[in-house]
Amino acid sequence: MIDGVKVIPLRQFVDQRGKVMHMLKATDPYFQRFGEIYFSCAWPGMIKAWHIHKRMTLNNAVISGHAELVLYDLREGSPTYRQLQVVYLGESNYVLVQIPPGIANGYRAYGDKMVILANCPDLPYDPEEIIRIDPLQNDIPYDWPVKHG
Repeated sequence: MIDGVKVIPLRQFVDQRGKVMHMLKATDPYFQRFGEIYFSCAWPGMIKAWHIHKRMTLNNAVISGHAELVLYDLREGSPTYRQLQVVYLGESNYVLVQIPPGIANGYRAYGDKMVILANCPDLPYDPEEIIRIDPLQNDIPYDWPVKHG
């Protein structure tokens, strides 16, 4: 585990009508503050990476499909500096992954349907606050499984 990253099991309430999926409440001990909520969607095999936030804490949960979420600690001075962490999340592992600033992160959709990843960061989007790195051309020691043809 990367220092400061939290993987929190989430509750679902299922009955004959469907289900309610909890994600984040102001009363949760790991809640910081509300910035915005958005949904990142990706088709199976697609990669959305790498992103590094300078100040923003992310709160990710996959509400439909499956995602391979990869984290890489770029915080100098961190006890887990330059360590990788992979979390498989989605319908079969409904969890919240809280990612502090300074950690490169990205995901790959897998399975047979579109992934819907909900993110409730603690700050609103600011293009000056995010650093983007090419998913395949970088110094991060992770090879995304990519299908060709």
